[in-house]
Amino acid sequence: MNHMTYDTLISAEQLADAQRSAHPPLALDCSFELTKLDAGQQAYDAGHIPGAVYLHLEHALSAEKTGRNGRHPLPTREAFARTMAAIGVAGDTQVVAYDNAGGMYAARLWWMLRWAGHRAVVVLDGGIAAWKAAGLAVSTEATSARAPGNFALREPLVTTLSYDQVKANIDSRRKLVLDARAPDRFRGENETIDPVGGHIPGAKNRLFKDNLDADGRFKPAHQLRAEFDAITGGRPATDLVNQCGSGVTACHNLLAMEVAGLKGAALYPGSWSEWSAQPGAPIATGPAA
Repeated sequence: MNHMTYDTLISAEQLADAQRSAHPPLALDCSFELTKLDAGQQAYDAGHIPGAVYLHLEHALSAEKTGRNGRHPLPTREAFARTMAAIGVAGDTQVVAYDNAGGMYAARLWWMLRWAGHRAVVVLDGGIAAWKAAGLAVSTEATSARAPGNFALREPLVTTLSYDQVKANIDSRRKLVLDARAPDRFRGENETIDPVGGHIPGAKNRLFKDNLDADGRFKPAHQLRAEFDAITGGRPATDLVNQCGSGVTACHNLLAMEVAGLKGAALYPGSWSEWSAQPGAPIATGPAA
């Protein structure tokens, strides 16, 4: 990889070249399905990037649920660092996250590593589908365990907001909340995942899938920038807070913003699944105001 740090997206061809280098990156497969919890492991077993290690969203990238902290609560930074070290991530490891869902789950790992202070993490643009489309080989063999890495926490490269901070913002309007869920769920219609439908008052809707072209790759930076600016009125990224259903697909919007040069937006990790579980949480329905 010529010791260049990739920190947003990498193409299948770039990854294949990097794997042949003296310092190959570590590929981490984040494939998953919300409605079938073993589907990601099955997809990995059926064919993954050679040398890739599988990470399960519920086990490796989430903490225990309490009923009040959302569907995919963040683990502590310390617990996440132990997980990364155990699979061989060191302080200088270039990590490549990928999945079978357009980056929907890989972006969560990308964000979490940045949350741990690790800049050398990138998402494979187009995921395993792009890898296969490029004619690159997949493996069905389990990857041998690597020696544990000396992964140490550093200053976070990202910011988070808590439920109380997002709630206080409803009145202050200092920040604009962007909701990555489908428009019907944002409006409070067809809610099948969380017990209450609707959205955070004052939020705008930006479906994460709109970050991708028809081929499943991210749109060009200038197009992403124009689309986000159209929704936010051109507000600086530091004025923006991203959320979704459980703090996963919001990271896809954060990655797209980073690609677009919109750096410094925050994540509300608990997102709608935490918000809607709080007694008395303000809830809006219908289209964005």
